[in-house]
Amino acid sequence: MSPAFYQILHLLSLIVVTGGAFYAFAGAPETRKKVLMITGIASILQLVSGVGLLHKLGYGFPAWAIVKLVCWLALSALAGIGYRKREKSGLFMTIIVLIVGVALVAVYKRAI
Repeated sequence: MSPAFYQILHLLSLIVVTGGAFYAFAGAPETRKKVLMITGIASILQLVSGVGLLHKLGYGFPAWAIVKLVCWLALSALAGIGYRKREKSGLFMTIIVLIVGVALVAVYKRAI
């Protein structure tokens, strides 16, 4: 598959995981199973497409990819925490925005 396919899949998965994490803080409790299933699948697709893209572009495993891996783990965890910690939703949503920002800076600066 082409690097463009991996990049589109990676970005689409990022949008789904981030949106799902925000929805988990705002959605009704009866949507928990479906939202967690969708964000879990999107999270795995995000990991696979990111590693596939690194391989296709021949980058190996640089330091900025480790930063993105940590951001992926944190974002995936927050998607699951959303239904349990609704009273702290403002704090966690701010953390989600910061995590996505750090991941974006890591990949576009590549100086880490």
